[in-house]
Amino acid sequence: MASGKGGTGKTTVAVSLFNILATAGRPVQLVDCDVEEPNDGLFFPAKKLISREQVHKTVPVIDSDKCTFCRRCAEYCEFNAIVVIPTAGYAAVNNSLCHSCGACLVACEDDAISEVQDPIGDITTYDSGAGGSLAEGRLLIGSAMQTMLIRELKKRVQDQRTRAGETDAANKPGSHGKQHAFSIDIYDAPPGTSCPVVETFADTDFVILVAEPTPFGLHDLKLTVAILQEMEKPFGVVVNKAGIGELEIYRYLAEEKIVLLGEIPYSRTFAQEYAKGTIHDGLPAGFRGALEQIAGRVMKHAIQ
Repeated sequence: MASGKGGTGKTTVAVSLFNILATAGRPVQLVDCDVEEPNDGLFFPAKKLISREQVHKTVPVIDSDKCTFCRRCAEYCEFNAIVVIPTAGYAAVNNSLCHSCGACLVACEDDAISEVQDPIGDITTYDSGAGGSLAEGRLLIGSAMQTMLIRELKKRVQDQRTRAGETDAANKPGSHGKQHAFSIDIYDAPPGTSCPVVETFADTDFVILVAEPTPFGLHDLKLTVAILQEMEKPFGVVVNKAGIGELEIYRYLAEEKIVLLGEIPYSRTFAQEYAKGTIHDGLPAGFRGALEQIAGRVMKHAIQ
């Protein structure tokens, strides 16, 4: 679930689609990848905590007693995370810029660099209380490692699914091999078109873009479409707040032969329910029908 512009309704569609699939008895996980401001959990008041783990990145530490201030480590660093001032006898690492690539360790010939673990955020998993699981990443305030945390969040979700599938296979009578539970992961991406967004849908099977019929909405939709086309990702579009904006977005979709998955008609009642965190109540009739069609498409892509 993605969009170029913030506030278009990604969470609205993600949570609603999750509820439709969970209610139908499908194994489904909702993964909140907006690690700077995760809010999917607000719509599940009955959720129960399963686990919470801190995520770390490996960062180098320079021993000034061993360092000869040759600057090789700074020259090797692609992210400008190391500052070495030979005349001042100063060498330090900026943890917020470090990407844990390990190049500085290779560069150092004086054994002056070691590594420590630096926390960047948390990954929390819940039983949603609605028939499926919910996972979210939450970045520590001040950290700039959104992409790294999203990557780790997806990895742990996928590992958890694999373990669950192997457990199911082991408990199934007559099963002699590993089997993986058929499950759907719904990734709720952060807004924009930057690296965290690309990381979110980098290995997805299908991307649902949510847009609004406004000039800003169309502009940012085009940016996201360009990225998806470059990545050769199959996708479709849901238009939110349909009926209160312009028709230009529909002309664009038709000209580019982009699939319109459905529309969310503007509804004051639905907006009020959303504000209360009860997004599953008061769904506009047209939106519910669109969700069922989208669920069918998602299932089709997952099976293929």
